Amino acid sequence: MVLASSVSTPRPPLHRRAWFWWLTLLAIWLLATLWDRSWLAADHSIPDWDEADYLNSAVDHGRALGLLPGGGWPGWDGLLDLSPKIPPLASLVNGSVMALVGDRPDQAVGGLAVWHGLLLVVVACWGRQLVSPGFGLLAAALTALLPGLAELRLVFTLDLSLAATTTLALWLLGRWQAPQGGLWRQSLLAALAVAAAVLVKQSALLVLLGPCCWAALRGLGQPGRRLQALAALALVLAVCLPWLHHNWITTIGGTNRAVIESAAAEGDPAVFSLTSLLWYPRLWPQQLGLPVLAIALIGGLVGLLPVLRDPQRRWQPLAALRRPVRQLPTGWPWLIGCSLSGWVLITLSPNKDPRYIAPLLPLLALLLALGWWSFGLALRQRGGPRLAAAALVAGLGSTAAAVAQPRADAIARRQVSPLPQVMATLNRIQPGQPLTLLVLPGVSDLNDHTATFYGRLQGGQVLARSLGRNPADHALVLQRAEWLLLATGDQGHRRGVVRQLSRQVRQDGRFERVAQWPWSKGRQVELWRRTPSAPPVPPFDRSFIAMASGLADGPQGLARVFEAIGPQHQLDAHFLYQRRVEDWARQRLGRDPNDIEALWSLTLLAILQERPQQAEQWLARLERLLPDNPWPAAYRSAVLLIDWKPWPAGQVARTHPRHGQEPVLQGLADLAAVVGGDLTAIGSARRTLPQAYARIDQALKDPPGKAQSADAPPGQKP
Repeated sequence: MVLASSVSTPRPPLHRRAWFWWLTLLAIWLLATLWDRSWLAADHSIPDWDEADYLNSAVDHGRALGLLPGGGWPGWDGLLDLSPKIPPLASLVNGSVMALVGDRPDQAVGGLAVWHGLLLVVVACWGRQLVSPGFGLLAAALTALLPGLAELRLVFTLDLSLAATTTLALWLLGRWQAPQGGLWRQSLLAALAVAAAVLVKQSALLVLLGPCCWAALRGLGQPGRRLQALAALALVLAVCLPWLHHNWITTIGGTNRAVIESAAAEGDPAVFSLTSLLWYPRLWPQQLGLPVLAIALIGGLVGLLPVLRDPQRRWQPLAALRRPVRQLPTGWPWLIGCSLSGWVLITLSPNKDPRYIAPLLPLLALLLALGWWSFGLALRQRGGPRLAAAALVAGLGSTAAAVAQPRADAIARRQVSPLPQVMATLNRIQPGQPLTLLVLPGVSDLNDHTATFYGRLQGGQVLARSLGRNPADHALVLQRAEWLLLATGDQGHRRGVVRQLSRQVRQDGRFERVAQWPWSKGRQVELWRRTPSAPPVPPFDRSFIAMASGLADGPQGLARVFEAIGPQHQLDAHFLYQRRVEDWARQRLGRDPNDIEALWSLTLLAILQERPQQAEQWLARLERLLPDNPWPAAYRSAVLLIDWKPWPAGQVARTHPRHGQEPVLQGLADLAAVVGGDLTAIGSARRTLPQAYARIDQALKDPPGKAQSADAPPGQKP
């Protein structure tokens, strides 16, 4: 049916053909979705690290929108806080879908079905544009059956949503840049699609950068499209910049860890080595499926043989094209160019993973569908439509079997984790209360990311963290931890250190075991808590206030913050101390607007909460109250730079009375000038920035000292 091309028989009315086409596409999506649901019903695995991380992000955004229990609207800045490293669009969509279908892992995968539906629509429409409606349906069917994409429908990551949005962006961009394109509507839709792809994951740029630059340069060179190209660029920036402006520091840091550091830790090949260049093509048999590749190759050879014999002859698979041959380069060369550009840039990324090539698999499905189309047309000419249809069914069936076998093997290997029961027990013991659980084991089915997800099901408020995998933190854990999850036997990451801390907890009289559950390989999982008779854990509030006041010491004060705040945020994952400190500080300012200790506390809170405007306001008051101290001005200048305000930042650093004596202020002033566009300051910056770095480095070489004791409550000296 798909391969047949009715020429001699009358065609049905256009609206009937359109409805039938969309219904067939809907049937492809429904069959794939039902297939996935049946597999999920038989599978009892739980999310691993990455999946749980993305599930937690979806829950965060669903709660922020007020769609999932346990949250509420946190304000625009609070919403942007939820996506510090990865853009928020996929989590917003997934969290909204979870509100409709449920927040359990097998229910949350319903969000992936939405992205899969979008992907099928785009591939089918692109294929219909390239050849014919039947070709579009064939390409969509192959997309639904490619093993590499079928697996992504079951793994809660961003790869399927990234593939859907990048494919949409490339298709719409190709329509605009084509000779018959150039409409305002096309340019704006393409810009929105590009922005959406980037807001799913910034790695979309690896796929979109080459085609976008090509289309933009061509558009800028044509008077009729120049304004459209500029408007499209402005629209992309307007949509993406709010998130990037809010999270650019954590985004850069996260990207560095995910790309550079991960590549080094995993031993990925050098970027320009032959192994790197062939890293993704060698996965084609596994990701595309041998049946798909074999039929596409045979079809391609069958279609090319007549062309090789007669170079003037058109290639048979394109005979159904309803446009003149001279317009062909606007379709297939664009598709091939996008595929090659994406492959090159993804290959040049140091970190390698089979999932990272997912955005190119739909493009490869379109190219492979051409071979299938050629093979079907050859069978139709020799044996009629029935033979072609039978071959199509057999080919799709063999492809489905190639996908089903690994799924069945995966189910057979699954082992049940006790983690859902652990978190359900903890939520029953203290329902609805914000708790922090330290999870010492670190394996795929028992880790802090997955524990956090299960701890927040149905509005739960349990957050899990992994403090204790560094021996230096053991004393702090024993002193301040409330709830811990231990295990026996092999516990994965840093197993020796974890076993050491586990023994200390079991032997410490301040902790008691609440419950235990059997795990795999004869291991046990144990839930421990601090006993009611143990000495109360002193609040962190006073230590935080002391550290905040220590910022007046400059780099040494920052060192004290860096040393203490990370472990504390692991112990208090809900940051409950921050509300108490803020209330205390505002009460103090109500009595004395010039309270230095309160102003420093609010400054540090604003910095930790990524509120540069608030931090700048508090620092401006401290600068007036401490005119001889250069550090309020230095922090204020740095905060303004972080907030993309280089000219006020430079003004603050240059006008301080200590500017001539403090290298840090000089370096900040020159850096702000360069960032603000004053290229004449580059020479001065090359001198003052190393001096500022040396000044900070020298200060950090001195022992940072200890923060004040945490035993005293806010407002009292320890």
